[in-house]
This record gives sequence, structure tokens and C-alpha cells, in this order.
Amino acid sequence: MKLTMASVKMVSMFILPAMLYAFSSFGWSMAQNSHHRPHHIHVGVILDMDSPVGEMAQQCMTMAISDLNASPSHINHPLKLILHPRNSMGQPLKALSSAVELLENEQVDALIGPQTSEEVELLGELGDRVPIISFSASSPLLSREKNPNFIRMTTNDNSQVGAIAALVKKFGWRELVIIHEDSSYGNGIIPDLLLALHESNAPVVHRTVLPPRARDIYVEAQLYKLMALSANIFIVHMSASLASRFFIKVNELGLMSTGYGWIVTDRIVNELPVMDQSVLDSMQGVIGIRPYIPPSERLRNFSMKWRNNFFTNQHHQIPEVNMYCLWAYDSVWALAEAAYHLGPTTYMQKNDSANELAHLAAIPSRRTGSDLVHTILRGKFTGLSGKIQLKNGQLQQPLAFEIVNVVGRVKRIRFWTQWNGITRGLNRSSQRVMPKTGKRMRIGVPIKKGFKELVGVELDPETNATIVTGLCIDVFKAAIDLLPYEVIFDFIPFPSSVTVGYYEDLIHHVYLQQVDAAVGDITITANRSSYVDFTLPFTETGVAMIVPIKTSRSTNMWIFLQPLTVDLWLVICAFFVFTGCVVWKIEHGNNNEFKGPLAQQIGMAMWYSFSTLFFAQREKLISNLSKVVIIVWLFVVLILTSSYTANLSSMLTVHQLQSLPEGESVGIPFYSSVIQPVLINSSDKTSFPLLHTVEDYANVLREGSRNGGVAAIIDEIPYVKLFLSKYSAQYTMAEPLYNNTNGFGFAFPKGSPLVHDISASIAKLREDGKLYMMSQNWFQNHSLFTNQDSETKVARFYLYNFRGLFLITGITSTVAMMVSYKLRKKESTTAQCDWALPSVADKPVEEKFSPGSDISSRRTSSKHVRRYSF
Repeated sequence: MKLTMASVKMVSMFILPAMLYAFSSFGWSMAQNSHHRPHHIHVGVILDMDSPVGEMAQQCMTMAISDLNASPSHINHPLKLILHPRNSMGQPLKALSSAVELLENEQVDALIGPQTSEEVELLGELGDRVPIISFSASSPLLSREKNPNFIRMTTNDNSQVGAIAALVKKFGWRELVIIHEDSSYGNGIIPDLLLALHESNAPVVHRTVLPPRARDIYVEAQLYKLMALSANIFIVHMSASLASRFFIKVNELGLMSTGYGWIVTDRIVNELPVMDQSVLDSMQGVIGIRPYIPPSERLRNFSMKWRNNFFTNQHHQIPEVNMYCLWAYDSVWALAEAAYHLGPTTYMQKNDSANELAHLAAIPSRRTGSDLVHTILRGKFTGLSGKIQLKNGQLQQPLAFEIVNVVGRVKRIRFWTQWNGITRGLNRSSQRVMPKTGKRMRIGVPIKKGFKELVGVELDPETNATIVTGLCIDVFKAAIDLLPYEVIFDFIPFPSSVTVGYYEDLIHHVYLQQVDAAVGDITITANRSSYVDFTLPFTETGVAMIVPIKTSRSTNMWIFLQPLTVDLWLVICAFFVFTGCVVWKIEHGNNNEFKGPLAQQIGMAMWYSFSTLFFAQREKLISNLSKVVIIVWLFVVLILTSSYTANLSSMLTVHQLQSLPEGESVGIPFYSSVIQPVLINSSDKTSFPLLHTVEDYANVLREGSRNGGVAAIIDEIPYVKLFLSKYSAQYTMAEPLYNNTNGFGFAFPKGSPLVHDISASIAKLREDGKLYMMSQNWFQNHSLFTNQDSETKVARFYLYNFRGLFLITGITSTVAMMVSYKLRKKESTTAQCDWALPSVADKPVEEKFSPGSDISSRRTSSKHVRRYSF
């Protein structure tokens, strides 16, 4: 019977209290366990002993304990690790009950090895009791936010999606099909995998989801559906047990033949060495991804010891060591290193009260539940699988992935790295070298009197600690956080008594490796680059000039025509005439105010149309059609007059910005030797005032050239924009004069591997828009990464800007005129018909006269009355 995670959790709500109550009835306590001694660290090991991975992992952890006890640094250590293995049989509920039993009976201080993501997710219900270390639960859905004591001693599944996308892009494959397991492990990778494939222009046309324990007949039915698709490239992400049965069916149905392509993820590849030969035979031609294990002398010695151990146990076939075995080994070492660092543990006595033990919260938290977790997360050492350094509670992304092909045996064909993509081999530039373990980098930062928004160094009066802030510091920290490894650093303030050559002194200290790097507003130049390596610039490049905003009034006699272009003026006039003619045409037949001599009618049409410009029309309109035309036209006139008035006002009072003032002094900051060549040959008067702060800039500009100040200041764009963020009302930035500077960058010694990595991080920050957001935060919405107009220019309006308005009024007037024409024509036709047809009054009738009537009266009356007989 299949148990889902929801049912397992519901069962655990009832089973756990009963189990705990049963345990409490025996009155067991930690004090009564005579075999518990303070110098023993008891570790619970929960594995699926029936699986090849579980069997190998248990053997590897046993060897890790043996190596720990034989290690010179640990041989005389008072603390020893004791493993307590339990078989979960691959069932989450069994794993949970084993964990509770280990906590109660063995008083374990940590749990290692829940193999599946489902087991780890359920064990998270234990709360913050003990650390839970898993070397194989790789689902991205697991996080330390849900379980703070969860430690993933393996890589996140999402770390391989870049390699898969690069592989698909390399071969130019299109129309992919994803086949994955319907579980926490199988579903976790899908969102990031779909995104990575989409960015590689490889659309996924179909997804097939298989239950973890799907029967062969169900798998076969799904494969028949896939055969009907046009897509022939399949990406498979599932557990090894399901993959074994899946690929046997794939091979039986002929889907491993030429024309089909199969890509499998790292879990399947990692377990290929322990799969049956029949499974390997059915997977010939499959391409897979797996983390790269750098070779080492320690790994070779372990492999030899592994083989000797299996010979001793008389195994007929020696399985190859896989990644999970190595991670299990390193998990034991990571736990031991943390426990040795903490020292002897003070165990807490438990209360015998059955009422307190009858619920989950009765299991007391260990000291190791928090201290041990934090110590493990901070630990760094070299294990069998390489550099062990946890970040965000999990192993960092491997330095490289191997791309393998199953051809007879598992054969490596390529490498993939985050920095270089798919390569044939790994050289020093491909393998990003991490800083030495335990070394804290010394980062030199300049001390500035002003411009603290870029770099600010202050001393905390209470703690006497150095506080470093600013945009440059935020960018550096954000770039470090994006690195696939941890870099620990300290900011070292760099004081100097001189102003000239201050930054050169700081660069020289980096060159002599007296500091490991320099971070701040350090301009990238060719001369400095000959001594150090710079990262990519993280600010705008070039220099610009700060000039006052001077207001003057225009004296051009024809300025009233400038708000609109010539073609726009002509079109407006044409529409005035056209609208007047349309209104006259509609009203002429019925409205007496639009009748009269020809000259009067033409004048009336023109007057009525142009009077709408001032909304002064007085003639009454009779036709509804003409009223609609005028309503639309008045709306157009309102928009045109408003736009014209606003633009003319701006032109009459315009801000005139100067370029290089002729005959006046232009200032360059005294310390800015980088930009001094800009004006040496460009101006007769160049001064180098001591400008340390934004206020110093404003003071010398306010004094002016004739009073000992300057008329303008030339500086690098970051300083200019920082100044304008506070004084934008009085000053503005002229066009960048030269692009002779390359912006700010971080300086490292020659050959430092961090240069490439941090440059890639800066590029990522720029793509994600985070550089822009950081500058917005520090520069009061006057971003370093936006361009400011060098002059206050008033743009003229073009016909293109109002084409929509003219289109609306033109269509309205034309339709109204056509409808009016048809109505008049219909009325005319109706009148003609009425005139042509004889009426009853026109037909002859018989006149009847009364005998006594007068003849004259009859004649008189006959003139007015006609009587007809039919």
C-alpha cells in the first residue's frame, strides 16, 4: 500500500504521542543509561540498508570512524563518536519512528543519513532537537527556513540545471521532453530546469510524471505516449530504483535506437556503478551529469582501503565508490570536527513525568541542537569529496560537473563550469581556486573626509569597532555573496597624511600584498593596472563638468512660432479650414445664420472655425451632426492650445548651461591626478582647490571665478552625480567631456583568482538591476547609472506627436459630412416623389348643385370647394 506524505504526516500525529508515552512508561532517562558517558557523542544513522547506496554509506561511515580514531590529531581526543544505525527500509514513517527511538533510547546528539527528501521532510517535525545531516536529500524544496537544524551535506539539485541547459544548447537540441518522478525529490528541480532551458531557447513540449513505485505496465503505457510525439530528446530526473526499471522498458520498446537522445541527472549517474549489468546494457548511449571530484592522495588511499575491505568481506564484486559514499564519509568528519571544537557536552537530565513525555515537545532540546549546528555550518576542511564548506546550510556548488556517456562503461567526455561553460579539460583558469582554509582576507579601504556615500569609515565609540559603509562596500559585499564559495574578510582602514598619491599608495600596498585587496572609489587606470588586477567597473565611466544653472529670457521675435514645427502649423491651419467647411456644409440647408451671399457664407465658415480657438463661437447649430463635429474639434483645440502654451512658456524662460567658461577658472579636485590631463590644454585658467566634501564643491562654485572660487568643476561622473543629488536645483552636469577613465573597480594582486569571479558577480548584479537599486539607495534617487541631460532643452512639437488627434477629428468630420449628404439626398428624393404622384384632390368628381342655390354663390363656392364623384 502506497503512503503519501500527507497520510504519513497524519499518521505521525497519532503514532508519535503514543510511542512517546510508551517510552515514558518504562521510566527511561538519560541518567539511567549507564553506557552514556560524557566523552561519547552518540550519532543516529538512519539508512535504507536494503539499497546499494545505504549499504555503501554505512560502510563508508564505519571507515570514517576508524580513520578518525586513527588520526594523529584525534587519537588522544577525549570525545569519541559512536554510530547507532537503523534501517528505514526506504519508508518515511519507518525513518521517523527510528529517529524517535534513537532520541529516546540512545539519547543521540545528531542524526545522519535520511536518504530521501521525503524522509528528511518528515523528520523535520522533530523541530529543533538535534541536527539532521543528510548526504543524499538534494531536493530544492527542503530548506533551513522550515527546519533550522537541517544540514545538506550534498549539492542542491538546482546546481546542475546550468550544465544541462549548456549541454542542450551545445548540441542545438529543440523540442525537449522532461520525465520526472512525482515526489519531493522529482518535483523540486522542475521550476529552475524549465527556466534554464527557456533561456537556452530549448522549449519543453511535454512533461511526463511517474509515481515513485509505478508499475511496469504504467511505465510502458507512458512510453507509448512519448513515441507518438515528434520530440526525441528526453531529460530524465528520478530515483535510481525507478530509473532501473524505466530504462529497461525504454530499451525494450526501441527508444534507445538512433534518433533518440537521453539525458539523466546526477542521482542516476552517481548510482550507475551499483546498478545491475542488465540496466547498464539498456542505458547504452545515455548522457549524464555528475559533480566532479578532484583527485587527491587521500582519496586514492581511501579507494585502496575500500577495495581491501571488500576483499576481506569476500564480496564477489567490488562496487566502485560513488559520490554518496564520499559525502557520507565527510558528514561523519564534519560532525566530529564540530563536536571536538565544542568540547565535552553537558547532558540535560529528562523528567520522568509521563504527562511531559506524552507529546512531541517532551523530547528536550540538546545543547547540540543549536551549538553543534552552528559549529558544523562554520566548519571548513578538505574531505574525500574536496573542499567542504557549507553555505546557506548546504554544500556549495561543485567547481565543475562532469558530462559522461554510457558506452560500455561510464566514460567522461566533457566538463562544465559556471565560468567557462563546456570544456574538454580543466586547467587552472577553469577550476576557480578558493582562498586557503582559515585565512581571513585583509581588505584595504580608503578613509575619506567627504563623499561617505561612496566609502565611509567610522569608529563605533562603544565597541571600538570599525564600521565601513557606502555604495562601494555594498557592491563588494553583494559580489562576495554571489561567489560559489565563502570568502571571509576584514576591512582595514587605510589612513594617509598626504592627499596627492593617496590612492597610488593604497594600490602599492596591494601590489606588495600587504593587503589582499583594495575596495573603494578606486579609478581603473592603465598605470595602476600594471601593478594590480582590477575587476569590471561597477560605476559609470568618464568625467563631466558641474556648471551653475543660469536663467535668461529669450529675445527672439519669432519665438512664438517655435513651439510647433512648420508642418504642424500647416496641418492645424488646414484642419481649421476643413472643419469650418464641414460645419457650413451641414448647417447651410436649414440654418439661416449660415445663408446669405457667397462672400458672407465663406466668411462665416472661416470665422466659425477659427473662433473655436478661443471658444468664442456664438452661432447656434441646428444639426446634431455639426454638433458632434464641433465637440470633437474643441477637444483637439484644447489639447493643441495647452501644449502650445506650456512649450512657449518653457522657451521664453530657458536654462542656459555653459560649457567650458572662457576666461574663467575651472576647478579640478587636488587629489584627482587621474583627470588632471583633461583641462591642462583646454583652458587658460585651471585651479586645483582642496575639495574634500560636497559642501566644498558648493562653496567654491558659489564664490565664482572672480571671487577666488571657480566657475565650474570637472570630476569623475560618480562624484558629479553625488554632488548633484544634493544641489540639483542650482547646478547641473554638462556633457561628459572625455571617457578617459574606466570607472571604479576593486583591486587585487596580480593573478588573483577572485578577480574573474567577482567580475562575473558584478556583471550579474548589473543584469539583475541590483547595482541600480543600490545606487538609488545611496544617491537619493539620483542614480549613478542613469544619464542626465547636459542642457535644459525644450523639444518642439512635431506633427507625429498629434497624428492621433488629427486622425480622430478628420474621420469624425468626414463621416458627419457624408451622413449629412445622404440625408439631404434622401429628403430631396422624397420631395420629388410627393410632387409627381396624383393625390385624391386632383381627381375629377361629379359636382352636385342644390335646386335653390344661387348661381353666383355656386360659382363663388366652386372656386374654393371641389367635389368629385367616382
